[in-house]
Amino acid sequence: MKSKSLDFRQIEWWIVTSATLTAFLFILFGYRPQFYNDSSFEIFTYASRLLILASLYTVFHLIHQVYLPQFSEAVKKWKIILKILLAGAVAFFISALFGYQSELIKTPFPTFFLGVLVLFVCYQIAAHLLEQALTPPRLRDFQLYNIFRLILGYLFTFFFLILLEPITNNGPAIVFGMFIPVILIASLFNFYLVYGKKKQGKIKQSRWYNWSLMAILLLIFLIISAESNQEEIFFVGGLGTVTFIQLIFFPLTSLIFKKYDSFLGQISSLSTQVDQGNASFDFLRSQINPHFLFNALNTLYASALIENAEKTSDGIQKLGDMMRFMLHENQLPRIPLSREIDYLRNYLDLQLLRFGAQTNLDLDIQINDAQCQGEISPMLIIPFVENAFKHGISAKEKSWIRLNLRCISGSVHLDLVNSVHPEKPVNEKSREESGIGLENVKKRLALLYPDQHQLSIISNDTDFFVHLSVQIQNP
Repeated sequence: MKSKSLDFRQIEWWIVTSATLTAFLFILFGYRPQFYNDSSFEIFTYASRLLILASLYTVFHLIHQVYLPQFSEAVKKWKIILKILLAGAVAFFISALFGYQSELIKTPFPTFFLGVLVLFVCYQIAAHLLEQALTPPRLRDFQLYNIFRLILGYLFTFFFLILLEPITNNGPAIVFGMFIPVILIASLFNFYLVYGKKKQGKIKQSRWYNWSLMAILLLIFLIISAESNQEEIFFVGGLGTVTFIQLIFFPLTSLIFKKYDSFLGQISSLSTQVDQGNASFDFLRSQINPHFLFNALNTLYASALIENAEKTSDGIQKLGDMMRFMLHENQLPRIPLSREIDYLRNYLDLQLLRFGAQTNLDLDIQINDAQCQGEISPMLIIPFVENAFKHGISAKEKSWIRLNLRCISGSVHLDLVNSVHPEKPVNEKSREESGIGLENVKKRLALLYPDQHQLSIISNDTDFFVHLSVQIQNP
């Protein structure tokens, strides 16, 4: 299955929102003033940090989530451009005014704002170049594009936080530059080597990877503790990190992975149900051609005029049995194999009534149902036989149909060979209906009898050969 492009507009919004929230928390708790002790200027500086950050995030949200989507669809694009310039000007004015008055920047011109603007433009250009170079039809799918676009979005957010250092501090950049990659690497380690091995039943390998990681972490903290001659680094940092990973991080991420696997299983189950529903719908479309029933009735009417009534009544009875089968048993998930064979015999008898007098047709029908006990999904055999009569008989040239049906070792086997007439005129509708019928049988066999059937179809200039074997299910 080919990968699809991720919704990067939403992903970018969530990344920047998370980064802005992190910066907001650092300002909120890192610079929180003591309103009874601090001066009014310190309170003003604190409020200026929050206001500048809020203005930058607001203009990003408007441009990224509102104006840029409107720009691609707008007829009068100059209006959208004016809105973008106006929003940028307001954010620039707030950054310059409050940044300079609160002495967060040394000059009235906010250089950090220019850096954020240039960074955003460069990101948009780089994203466009990636889309042109790493998406179909240049590449087969979107896998590389998704990976590089995610890396680009992460780098954009990291440099954005670095540019905000005059307003916040280096804390948010450290969080995104160090902690998030560490969390990502640890999550991947758990997913593939700890949780992944356990899911595969490799418990010993899972434990080995788990405790090896813990040993490496303790060794690192032990070396740092020895070099700095501070034992608390090992006991607090090392043991604390190992305890956090074992008791909180790995159990939490494993729970998320289990939910993810369960979600994928539900999607797979729903996809199978949809495929079965589509197969059932196509199955109804691919059932025996109604024109055959009309042709059979016309044949019976003609035979009633020129032959005895016994033959005609027998044909009408067989046709009635077939119609009852199609209306009732055909809708069941499984039916006795004997009923499927009875339907096949009725179908063959009516076709013999129709083509039996044709001298250039050689029919060899062998049905041995002595050991055919059990149940089968309906209409798995008939489409191949119908296809043979529909496309294997010519009014002028030598034609043949050879059918052999038998049951061996709990399986029903069908061997069917019919002549091929390439010059026989076939309209598009007839060809389409035949294709639907055979393709539908293949789909139903794959869904209903996975690893329980064999189907071989071979065609050359003179013969069309079908071999089908299906395991019979016990009632």
